[in-house]
Formats: sequence, C-alpha cells, structure tokens
Amino acid sequence: MKFLVYVSDFIIPFIFFYIIGFGLFTKTNVYDEFIKGAKDGFKVVLDIMPTLIGLMLAIGILRASGALDLLSELIKPVTSFFKFPSQLVPVVIVKMFSSSAATSLVLDIYKQYGPDSQVGRMVSIIMSSTETIFYTMAVYFVAAGVKKTRYTLLGCLIATFTGVIASAILTNLMF
Repeated sequence: MKFLVYVSDFIIPFIFFYIIGFGLFTKTNVYDEFIKGAKDGFKVVLDIMPTLIGLMLAIGILRASGALDLLSELIKPVTSFFKFPSQLVPVVIVKMFSSSAATSLVLDIYKQYGPDSQVGRMVSIIMSSTETIFYTMAVYFVAAGVKKTRYTLLGCLIATFTGVIASAILTNLMF
C-alpha cells in the first residue's frame, strides 16, 4: 500500500517532466504546443457553453417547479412494488443530466433520512453506478462534431437503468 501512495505522489510530476523532456529531445517547442492546446480547449468550451447552460437551466426549472416531486409521487405505486423508494426517482432523473445537481438532491436525502439509512445507502450506490448521460453526450459529441448518435442514447439509458436496478437489489440484499 505504501508503494501505491509513493507512486501516486510522484506520477503527475513525472508525467510533466517526461513531456517536457520528450519535447526537448524531439526539438519541439513545448510551450507553443501548450498554448495551441489551451486555445483549442477554450474553443471547445465556447462551443459547448450553450448546451451546458440549457441543461443547467432545465434542471433548475424542474427542481424549483416541484415537477420532480410530483413525478415521484405519481409513480410511487410502481416503485413501491419493486421495493424502490420513490424519493430516489428525482435523483435518478437528474443524474442523467447533471451529477452536481443530483449530488445536491443526495445531500437533501442524507439530511432527511441519514446516510446510513436504507434510502441513503441506495442513493449512494445509485450515484456511483450511473452516468450523466445527456451532459456527457452533449459535451463530447458537440466537441467532436458528432451529429448522429446512433444507439448511444439507448445504450446509455439501458446501462443507467441497469445500474439503478442493481443498486436496489444490492441494497436490499446487503442491508
């Protein structure tokens, strides 16, 4: 274990000096390449900014309007049949769009039920076994210029719901 701690302390400086050394060895102007990369990164940020603002705005509206809470109450009979707490439905929905917004919902659940409760444990596992589908697709597909996503969305939704189901099963079996 101490070896891993030792390696983790030095891996970033090693990579930094390796890149500079390799650039010097190949007679590449490392600083100019860094500046070009930073400019390209800034262009990517400007390209994806409208998408990110739209996602964050939509999440804020859903949360402030109470639509997520209404949805969780509407499907409570279905979720209770599968032994899935309806309080976690907003987290599952919001997590597909924004991890930070979902984290704020998780903190609310922790405050209300406690992190060691059944609901708290289940939401923790859900957060670690699902992905921010729409955010990731928006950022990476816009940055790469991908127009046709093909089966990406379907595959991501299947993987997310599989993670949610597995989270519920594992929590109910282990705790």
